[in-house]
Amino acid sequence: MRRLAVLFAIVVVVLLLVPYVIAPFYRVVDPVSMPMLWRYATGARVARIVTPLTRMAPALPLAVIVAEDGSFCHNHGIDLGAMREALEQSDDIGEARGASTITQQTAKNLFLWSGRSIVRKALELPLALWINLVLPKRRIIEIYLNIAEWGPNGEFGAEAGARWAFGKSTRDLNPYEAAELASILPNPVRRSARTPGVLVRRLAGLYERRAAAYGPVDACIRSP
Repeated sequence: MRRLAVLFAIVVVVLLLVPYVIAPFYRVVDPVSMPMLWRYATGARVARIVTPLTRMAPALPLAVIVAEDGSFCHNHGIDLGAMREALEQSDDIGEARGASTITQQTAKNLFLWSGRSIVRKALELPLALWINLVLPKRRIIEIYLNIAEWGPNGEFGAEAGARWAFGKSTRDLNPYEAAELASILPNPVRRSARTPGVLVRRLAGLYERRAAAYGPVDACIRSP
């Protein structure tokens, strides 16, 4: 019995350490996300075209940063101020949008599971700090844009999302279209950039205006 317990503990430790070993390789390797792996395993549709940041319209990463994580360029993978505010506003650690940075969302999509869980959040925070340490900001946003779910039927990554919503490549998006895509990221099944409802249109207008007014928020990912 003791041997089984020790073996189990070793397996758990190895599983916890694997993401930390793998993450540095994502500087040059294009990863897949856990939701994508789950859909592959269950035979569900996955549509994805990996697209470098240099081939995306600059308006897209800017809109996503404005919508998801305005402190992205200067935080260290987590935003304690946003987390504190979210906790003050809600008893549920995962309820309020804005508590998770883009780096945290990247960590969750790559290595963890969805849903509201204090355990998942506890695993997510150190992973986000590590990803921020071993990957440049430009690469983090590039990975996020290529693994985020952007459509109702297995559209992963901005390129698949843009083609599904607008019938065009990410490099051809205008600022409003980019803002529409950013506005559906919390729930691309219930929100649509292809047939936007009132909420999506309102958020898109807000994000477009903020992007125009606060352009420097994406300074860390601009081409040298």
